[in-house]
Amino acid sequence: MCQKLFYLPYMPEFLANVQWLKQNNYPGRGIVMGCGAGGERVQIYWIMGRSENSKNRIFVQNKDGSVSTEAFDEKKITDPSLIIYNPFRITKGAYIISNGNQTDTIAEFLKEGKTFEDALKTRTYEPDAPNYTPRISGIFYPNGSYGLSIIKASDKQNPKRESILIEKETGTPNMGEMLTTYECDGDPLQPFIGLPRLMPIKNTAQENLDFYWDMLNPKYRVSILVNWQSSILIRNANV
Repeated sequence: MCQKLFYLPYMPEFLANVQWLKQNNYPGRGIVMGCGAGGERVQIYWIMGRSENSKNRIFVQNKDGSVSTEAFDEKKITDPSLIIYNPFRITKGAYIISNGNQTDTIAEFLKEGKTFEDALKTRTYEPDAPNYTPRISGIFYPNGSYGLSIIKASDKQNPKRESILIEKETGTPNMGEMLTTYECDGDPLQPFIGLPRLMPIKNTAQENLDFYWDMLNPKYRVSILVNWQSSILIRNANV
């Protein structure tokens, strides 16, 4: 369950962070985790792309409730290693979301009775020099507690693994926390800076899908999903 806290004190920070996302040319992939007005567990995940290989993707929901990325046009795929994965899975009642194949690592660790943190200790940033894209991950447990993690390179010249793990016993209605892979566009890309940014959670899955999709640069946005208490909504730029 989400604890009940007054919404208004967070409004200035919400507004500043919404503007940051809206004006950001390329935040890359992003996760928002939080609670709906009625205590619903909410996860939002989007992907963006600059290369044709990255743009050539769609989200597809599978029969077991998980979501996978797939090539929109199989003939155009050049390197599937970092772009084809399961961004969302449900394992032992937990909702797992991430920007890479660490989703599967987390799921397998949970099946073995281990933890989100245990799983992520075995992983590092993506091997895509010179960007060294961070791995961002989130989990909602059946009791409503959740975790958010980012694993990134501390120095692009001499990269070392650096991680931040945030754990919360409860969430706050209509409030989410956002991690993106990048702080802004660039070459090489700069990884996300600091702690998760507070963001609003709208009252329905559809409102959240529309709200976050509309903030992403149309030139680069590819796909978005909203998990609303295990009910999935998906939108793809490639249709």
